[in-house]
Amino acid sequence: MSQTLYNFKRIHPVPTSSDFVDIVLSRTQRKTPTVVHPGYSIGRIRQFYMRKVKYTQETFEEKLGLIISDFPQLDSVHPFYADLMNVLYDKDHYKLALGQINTAKNLITNVGKDYVRLLKFGDSLYRCKQLKKAAMGRMATIMKRQKDSLGYLEQVRMHLSRLPSIDTNTRTLLICGYPNVGKSSFMNKVTRADVEVQPYAFTTKSLFVGHMDYKYLRWQVLDTPGILDHELEERNTIEMQSITALAHLRAAVLFFIDLSEQCGYSIETQLSLFNSIKPLFGNRPTLLIMSKSDAKQLEDLPEETQNMIKEIENSGAAKLSRLSSYLDTGVMETRNMACELLLQYRVDTKLKGSKIKENLNKINLSMPKKRDSVQRPSFIPEAVIGKQRYDMNDPNRRILERDIEAMSGGAGEIDEDEERIIKLAKSIRTKKQILAQQSRLKNNVNRPKVTNKIRATKLTAQNFADKLANKDNLDTINNTASNLLSTSAKRKRSLSVANKGLGDELARMGTNSGAQFEQRAVSVSRSRVDAGLKNSSMLDTVMKKHAKVQRKSNLLAKRGESDRQILTKMPKHLFSGKRGNGSNDYR
Repeated sequence: MSQTLYNFKRIHPVPTSSDFVDIVLSRTQRKTPTVVHPGYSIGRIRQFYMRKVKYTQETFEEKLGLIISDFPQLDSVHPFYADLMNVLYDKDHYKLALGQINTAKNLITNVGKDYVRLLKFGDSLYRCKQLKKAAMGRMATIMKRQKDSLGYLEQVRMHLSRLPSIDTNTRTLLICGYPNVGKSSFMNKVTRADVEVQPYAFTTKSLFVGHMDYKYLRWQVLDTPGILDHELEERNTIEMQSITALAHLRAAVLFFIDLSEQCGYSIETQLSLFNSIKPLFGNRPTLLIMSKSDAKQLEDLPEETQNMIKEIENSGAAKLSRLSSYLDTGVMETRNMACELLLQYRVDTKLKGSKIKENLNKINLSMPKKRDSVQRPSFIPEAVIGKQRYDMNDPNRRILERDIEAMSGGAGEIDEDEERIIKLAKSIRTKKQILAQQSRLKNNVNRPKVTNKIRATKLTAQNFADKLANKDNLDTINNTASNLLSTSAKRKRSLSVANKGLGDELARMGTNSGAQFEQRAVSVSRSRVDAGLKNSSMLDTVMKKHAKVQRKSNLLAKRGESDRQILTKMPKHLFSGKRGNGSNDYR
């Protein structure tokens, strides 16, 4: 893992030893052939079991190799992460666990190779099967011995996945100091992080990372747990995380002290901690930040304490700053000061490095020298000046489009005919819009449409009375009524005959729903009679053909879209060959 930004969340979970064996053997069973018979040739039997052993060996190697490659190697990662993992997990225990996994991988490889070599000389199916069984048993035994190592690595993986992703080379502000001096409050003010803030010590127990923007650059702010002033050997795991960050990260150090002593530690004790860990700062930019300035100012302290703080600034060990996260005073000023110091420090470091010499040799800065005393002021051509700005009173300027328009009479003079045409066109458009809206309103009205024939003869009550008073018209109405009655009687007789024919047809087809079909046949027969069928026999023939054609469609209509369609009920590859009862697998 040579990259600078580490993402430990990508490490795959580590199964337990028993789960490991189950996963590998189950995969072998699924991915390799499962049927072998004594009648096969001995070469085929050997290949069958050799394939089983070889596949199991390769699967174990793949899974174990993935574990070894996923976990960071302490010798190849950044020293900050190497020391942090040593603090959190004990470097020796971690290396021992990974070493045992690597040893198990090599042992499984040797077991697989040895038993594949023995299987080449197997003389029967029984002997080959026993060799395969012994090989897989030995591999499983090796894995079960790694129970403790696998469990430890899974715990390490779960803890690593919770660590923040810290970029060791980016611009970083490192916040440190005694517990409960206002470090996390400042972190929440300048970044988008949300670190827990409580009025008691050691609220922050691990490293927290926040990000902010300054001068269009992305900055990283690291909040560390509180540190107490005692020997290095006596510091616990929480404090050692801060010490590790101070020792390895190239960042601007912001050391917080509480002048009000509300944190529970005196100012002298806090300054003593600053002096004891000052060697860890190196030459990096350092700020001594006096927090909680709303409670007490530097001028309110005794003169002796003020001299101790000012001496740190005079010696060049750190620059002083004061802020109050409660009143939001001095927060942004402190942040900007720290960022500027770190930017200048990074530039100076690059100038002192060895790479800058290679780049400076490629840069040549030419400075012209004066050859005489003649004054040569800058000259800008008029064409360029004309493109930049125009002096409308300059007679020598180039002619613009607005000048041409002014020469033609200007924008305000319009011909009377042209103005009249514009008004007329506007009125025409308005009239068309009104007509279109009226047409839409007419079409939207829900009323029955009257034909032209009925519109032509306007029927009124008086006209209807006059026609009824005429004897000839009354005879015509009576004749029409008698004709309609005879026609309806004929239609009833024809429908009864048709229904009788359909009933006979249903009896021959064996349909149980005769009543429903008879009701449906009435509507069908009426349409056919209206279509011009001669008699009931012709209707009977038509209905027979109709039922025959619809038979397949009726069967298919019983199936919905979600039902499975099985085109072949008995596939040949599933129902052919010699197999015993209950054996339906084929490979």
